[in-house]
Formats: sequence, structure tokens, C-alpha cells
Amino acid sequence: MLLEISDLCIDFVSDDRTTRAVDGVSLTLDRGEVLGLVGESGCGKSATAMSIPRLLPSPPSKVAGGKILFDGQDLVNMPIPQLRKIRGAKIGVIFQDPMTSLSPLHRIGNQLEEVVLLHRDVSKAAARDMSLEWLAKVGIPDPEVRAKAYPFELSGGMQQRVMIAMGMMLEPDLMIADEPTTALDVTIQAQILDLMRKLHRKNSGLLLITHDMGVVYRMATRIAVMYAGQIVEQAPAEEFFRHPRHPYSRSLLAALPSASTRGNRLQAIPGQVPAAGNFPSGCRFHDRCSVAMPKCADTPPQLCQICENRLVRCLLAKN
Repeated sequence: MLLEISDLCIDFVSDDRTTRAVDGVSLTLDRGEVLGLVGESGCGKSATAMSIPRLLPSPPSKVAGGKILFDGQDLVNMPIPQLRKIRGAKIGVIFQDPMTSLSPLHRIGNQLEEVVLLHRDVSKAAARDMSLEWLAKVGIPDPEVRAKAYPFELSGGMQQRVMIAMGMMLEPDLMIADEPTTALDVTIQAQILDLMRKLHRKNSGLLLITHDMGVVYRMATRIAVMYAGQIVEQAPAEEFFRHPRHPYSRSLLAALPSASTRGNRLQAIPGQVPAAGNFPSGCRFHDRCSVAMPKCADTPPQLCQICENRLVRCLLAKN
């Protein structure tokens, strides 16, 4: 198993309170898999993903419980100097917003070269050649010209391609892509997804975090649905889209536009995701659920296996 997260809990601590944003999350990812972690904004997806390479600022965040094993190594308790050797080289990250993730003070080429020089024993000339090669791989025209540019001189789509090159150029075993197509137009989004699919290797794993169900439909082999800091459903992608079992999953899919709904108002989930620290009692989705029963407000459902490879957190779930 490439990545194994067990009962992960993440707290955010302020002067007067401790807020649990991720509550008992367990996930696995093997080589060759693309795991789509989906849900609305505020469900805890990014906090879960960024806790893997320990990129959440601490304080205020802290891992309050659970384990994160990467290729058998305990990342939660790993010393920072050892962890730095893994970040970038073994675990790559494509951040959500390249406009704030890339340094505005350094040229594109210099930022890519720095990644190579930190993790590979090569000359600066070799690092430069590798950077130009990857700029070409991700479809950026005139790599030598673009390498001399600052991030603000590139379009949003080109900046995202630079982020992909930066994350994948050392061919990490685990790639974490956090909303890789946010704020991109539809045409560029399709190009970015095709690029990621092309560069994804059979002996590596991809954790794809998004709230866009259309993206995971194109990319994922397995899907985990997150709501209010918890996993509420896990299933192989094909089975999930054919027959979602959790009411929240069904609501997410029902909100997708399709040819049959053209011209009609799209379905929407009433209410909003509860803020961390203000989760309702019982099932955390019950106040937005169209099939909720009275006991859903008082009885917290457990994440149960209802059939092979399928987990659901719902009192109405059946085998």
C-alpha cells in the first residue's frame, strides 16, 4: 500500500477554543490508483490532503490522532529534515491556486530549477535543461522564453501548467492535486486533465481533491466522498456513478447538469456545509437530507461496509 491514512483527526487551536476540522478520516491509495476525494467547499478535503506532507501551518493546526503511513513510513512523527527529503521528491503537490503558490519575485525557470537542485545531485545547467524539458512536456510554448518570465506574465492556464511541471518533474510516487482546475475555463480545464492523465504513471498514486464531480468522472478509479470532516462514502468510480448509496452523494450527482436537464433549473442541496466546530448532532447531513428520519438527528451513523469495496455512513444504508 502506497498511502494509508487511519483515523486521522486534525484540530485547529485558537486562544479560546479547539476546533476539529477532520474527524476520524481513513483512506488508502495504492500504486496505479487515482483516488478522487470529493465534496463541497469546507468539508475538510484540503486539510486532509495537506496533512499528508505536513504542509498545514502548525500552529494553529495539529494532528490530534491517527496515522499517516507513506510507503510504510510514519509521516506524522517523522523528523522535519527527513520529511523535507520526501516532499517534492517522493510526494508531489499541485496546489489549488498557482497565483498565490508561485513566488512572484522569482522567474519561472529559477523556481523549477530549485526543485531539481534540492533533490538531485546535478549541475545547475542540468537542472535548467530538465526544467525546460518539463515546460515543453506540459505544453508551454517557447519554454526558453517562458522560463525567463515571472508568474504574473503568464495566463492562469500556463501558471497551472507550471505547477504541474513543478509537482511531477521528479516523478514522485504520490501526487496530490488540490483543485488543479479551479478558476480555469472549460477548454483549459480539459487540457489540464488530459495532461495529468498522460503524465500519471502506473507505479505512482494520484490523490485528486475537487468539488467538481465531472472532473473525478474523467479521472478517478475510486472515489471517497467527504462531508463535515468525515468520509461518508467510498466506492469504485464506476459503481459510484452508477449507484451512489449515501443521500449526500446522490444529491451531488443530481446537481450535475446533463442533456436531460437542459433548460431546467438544476437541483440544489438546501442549506450549507456546517462550519467546523459547529457540526450538528447525529448524522451531520440530516438537516439537509431529503430522506432523514427522526433518529438521524440523534444517532451518529458509523462508516460501514455494505458490500465488497463499498463503505457508507448512513442509517439507511443496506447491503
